[in-house]
Amino acid sequence: MIRVFIVDDHPMVVAGIKDMLQHASSVQVVGEAHDGYRALELLAHTEADVALLDINLPDLDGIALCRKLKSRQPALKIIGISTFRERSYITRMIAEGASGYLLKNASREELLRAIEQVHAGGMYMNMEVASVITRPASPSQLPPRLTSREKEVLQLIAEGFTNLEIAEKLFISPLTVDSHRKNLLAKFEAKNTAVLIKIAVELQLI
Repeated sequence: MIRVFIVDDHPMVVAGIKDMLQHASSVQVVGEAHDGYRALELLAHTEADVALLDINLPDLDGIALCRKLKSRQPALKIIGISTFRERSYITRMIAEGASGYLLKNASREELLRAIEQVHAGGMYMNMEVASVITRPASPSQLPPRLTSREKEVLQLIAEGFTNLEIAEKLFISPLTVDSHRKNLLAKFEAKNTAVLIKIAVELQLI
């Protein structure tokens, strides 16, 4: 029996994954968490074989969480789950020790196949994800797709506002702003805010 732990900040996503796995004879869901720090706390006391990590968490993003978990529990197999198809998310997750990457539109059969494959010591990426990371990078790629909130945060970052100031303007928490900032850095493959703004200007997004 493969013991699976789910980390996602959307209860409906967690419920959907649990529903897909509940009748699988080879898999048992042993726990869940809705933020990164809670996941670290629970997984320290939960015997799990595979963790499904959402990339976009409100406090500690899935990439950083993956790094922390692998440093503390090297035997734990990790699969990143996300709606993001950007090369940077996928490669950074794998670089931090993940054994697989799944899009959230994966079928039950694919989810089970991924869990079983990484538990057996392999790697798993579906064809769509694999095509992203094997496709040659091009400097003339189209601008990344941004959510309306990410566009707002990007504009305010470019105007020089701090995370706290942006949070106050948009009526969201500073942690959520920080999460959006990290997502923007990843989507633009920028190593810092200055580079992020430079790329965004070049792409005429601000």
